[in-house]
Amino acid sequence: MRILLVEDDLPLAEAVCSYLRGRSYTVDHVPTLAAARAHLVGAAYEAVLLDLHLGDGDGLSLLPLLRALPQVPVTLVLTARDQVSDRIRGLDAGADDYLVKPYDPEELLARLRAVNRRRAATHDPLVQVGALEIDLGRELVRLSGRPVLLTPKEWALLRVMAARPEHVHTREALLDALYGFDEEADSNTLEVFVSRLRRKLGRDAIATLRGQGYRLAGGGAA
Repeated sequence: MRILLVEDDLPLAEAVCSYLRGRSYTVDHVPTLAAARAHLVGAAYEAVLLDLHLGDGDGLSLLPLLRALPQVPVTLVLTARDQVSDRIRGLDAGADDYLVKPYDPEELLARLRAVNRRRAATHDPLVQVGALEIDLGRELVRLSGRPVLLTPKEWALLRVMAARPEHVHTREALLDALYGFDEEADSNTLEVFVSRLRRKLGRDAIATLRGQGYRLAGGGAA
């Protein structure tokens, strides 16, 4: 999951980024609404963690842009405002959920997972490609009926491909799912993760289209 954190409290932002990255999430941090808008145009995010009180305006002013994106990311409002009216205003403006500061990072992750499950339940979260069964809502993978355990990075890569299983995903798009703007990846990083997925899902699970990218091709023999 690639996450955009919009937070102008730098010590808090560093702590949240460290916690999430330590659990293999990809996180980009920006301190202003202007920077957030630029990032949202330049990259695809699955979640936005949005502080309400920012130096250049009210965080809720970002919500119309989020709702207009082709792939609407989950929006979790992070705020020190604990009045009921502020919570209602945020939810009415389009936020999926909120957390009042100070909050526990484990609760933050739990709420992200819960909102993702609710969002997926309104669509078809189950993707079947050959012998592979991928439940996007519950983050579960089965091969020929048997559960497959994936690391967070492996899941992030598979999730991107499973969301559009017939699509050829470019190297750049897949690396975006694994690393933020301020993280550098080795030249063969993507190939390493693809190889790991093939070992777990079968060597024919992911097809390589030379010069184009990768796409799901169904599970095969390991």
